[in-house]
Amino acid sequence: MEITLGQGIALALLAIILGVDFWLEALFIFRPIIVGTLTGLILGDLETGLIAGGLTELAFAGLTPAGGTQPPNPVLAGIMTTVIAFTTGTDPKTAIGLALPFSILMQYIILFYYSSFSLFMGKADRAAESGDTKAIVKINVLLTLIVAVTYGIVVFLSAYVAQDAMKTLVNAMPGWLSHGLEIAGGILPAVGFGMLLKVMLKANYVPYLIIGFFIATFIEIPNLLPIAVIGAALALYEYYRSKELQANLVNAASKGDDFSGGI
Repeated sequence: MEITLGQGIALALLAIILGVDFWLEALFIFRPIIVGTLTGLILGDLETGLIAGGLTELAFAGLTPAGGTQPPNPVLAGIMTTVIAFTTGTDPKTAIGLALPFSILMQYIILFYYSSFSLFMGKADRAAESGDTKAIVKINVLLTLIVAVTYGIVVFLSAYVAQDAMKTLVNAMPGWLSHGLEIAGGILPAVGFGMLLKVMLKANYVPYLIIGFFIATFIEIPNLLPIAVIGAALALYEYYRSKELQANLVNAASKGDDFSGGI
């Protein structure tokens, strides 16, 4: 499959929007599952975009920026996984492995910006001391535009300009290497989800994890919708149970206060 110039420009514009969102962490549309879906929509292959975005989202589920540290970039991972799967016809699991260099490239670019943008902080401090809000706005807008345009340029060069080189590379890869990348791509979502569980999983939620694993593994289901419905039902049960427990604790505390006051 070929990516046309119009599609390349559309992907670049999408990357600019996603880059701003990732920089500001405003709407969280930069998550790979959304990025892959939108990329597939632009390329006219929504199914590939959904699959690639879902797999990449699981792989990046536990990778979150903390302070000045940056994980591999989720925007480039989502876009390039879908682009590589679309242009080369490879399995999305293999495409994840091939997309990682682009994701890591953007990671280092963002880290470079974090360091170099510190040069503007002196001017921003002086503007804050003098109450010059317009100067502060200009600095923030300028730096955000630099980041956004960089996203657009990198995606346009990677997705449109380099598509023939990517095809040549994929076609030249030996079978054992392609198979290895496919296995690695299949493992990455499990690793990402495991990292997420390591941070978020609590002992009292383990039964829900076991229920979900049993349903997904041992019961034949045509799609994931029934599992999602069951998960939503369990989440609602846990939500209302927690509210009821909290209300009981508040009532018990208030009765205890009244009794103490009577004494």
